[in-house]
Amino acid sequence: MDVLNKVPVREQEPAVRAANFEEVCLGYNEEEAMAEAARCLNCKNAQCMKGCPVSIDIPGFITQVKEGNFKEAYRIISRSSALPAVCGRVCPQETQCEGKCIRGIKGDPVSIGKLERFVADWAREHGIRPECAGEKNGRKVAVIGSGPAGLTCAGDLAKMGYDVTIFEALHEAGGVLVYGIPEFRLPKQEVVAAEVENVRALGVKIETNVVIGKSVTIDELMEDEGFEAVFIGSGAGLPRFMGIPGEQAMGVFSANEYLTRNNLMKAFLEDYDTPVKAGNKVIVVGGGNVAMDAARTARRLGAEVHIVYRRGEEELPARREEIHHAKEEGIIFDLLQNPTELLVDENGCVKGAKIIRMELGEPDESGRRSPVEIPGSEYVMEADTVIMSLGTSPNPLISSTTKGLETNRRKCIVASEENGATSKPGVFAGGDAVTGAATVILAMGAGKAAAAGIDEYLRNK
Repeated sequence: MDVLNKVPVREQEPAVRAANFEEVCLGYNEEEAMAEAARCLNCKNAQCMKGCPVSIDIPGFITQVKEGNFKEAYRIISRSSALPAVCGRVCPQETQCEGKCIRGIKGDPVSIGKLERFVADWAREHGIRPECAGEKNGRKVAVIGSGPAGLTCAGDLAKMGYDVTIFEALHEAGGVLVYGIPEFRLPKQEVVAAEVENVRALGVKIETNVVIGKSVTIDELMEDEGFEAVFIGSGAGLPRFMGIPGEQAMGVFSANEYLTRNNLMKAFLEDYDTPVKAGNKVIVVGGGNVAMDAARTARRLGAEVHIVYRRGEEELPARREEIHHAKEEGIIFDLLQNPTELLVDENGCVKGAKIIRMELGEPDESGRRSPVEIPGSEYVMEADTVIMSLGTSPNPLISSTTKGLETNRRKCIVASEENGATSKPGVFAGGDAVTGAATVILAMGAGKAAAAGIDEYLRNK
């Protein structure tokens, strides 16, 4: 057996998948999973666990996979994670658990994420669900938002015996998992809906179409409806733009809108009445995972797609796997370039962008080298669709309608990293609502910490 190299994962061929919305990665079968698990050294001082924001017993579940005990492997994972089928697909394992894997020092790290995905998929296919709590304690907790932070917090609290209700603004539960991440990376019905049902099976109630701050306020939930604690996991859905001329033209989207229209409203399906303009030539501005998702979606809708990013390839913040897949699918990377103006035709539609070339100068506050414009290097790139993927901020609706809730200058809720406690007693927060746009697993880690914080607060109340 080759212990230095990981067992390859089957994928759709690039030319085929670039024309469909089916999942790119096909995952391991039982034989492949057991072979990959056998590469694990089962370290006593497991560094991989230190890289996991939700502290999964990684050596423990991998040992069970190696021995073919997939049900026990799932039981171990589900003690720590409410969304293993999601995490196995979208977590940046290369910078977390796999990035710390000792096997990776002299070869490939163990494919921890792909093994987690295999176990979760196996459990779903065999009708196995997480273990429910024992007796309920009768104490009510409200969770705002059904994204990864909210689902994790709600699931953990339900396992502790709390009566938990999730309030979701949209018509479908899942948050960013349903509106933000494309079908070809994260199947909605097969994976996300099944994970949400697992949380419901723990006794969690989910109320959709409830906009906290309009339908009801947090103060009313606590004062009038008997909720003793509230967790805010409402995410960061307010898009940012560059502030350059032409951004108001038709054919200019935020990545948030473009992905929501495709993922939640099924604009990519011909039999749905929610079409979105695909465009013949699309510019995506930005270099993160969301930019890759928007670009790869536009490519599947038939467009020629250019990613315009003001830094170089080494500085691209997206996962290496996503960049690799995007290149395989024919997406063009125009790096060290930045738009200065969007060009608009006589009908008010975008027709292109003025682009200036950049070079990297001295490091900025984040430690990355700052991009600097090269005078006289401007040119015009034609396009009939422009997608801005520059990050998002929390919607201020909740913070502005809740008495005594402190926010910072970025309109993010101020909360303890340790337990999610905010300035308002009984109100906790975590995920993108606190940090700004980040990863699914970091939001889950914050939801987990807040559940423990809420339990301690209510037991001591």
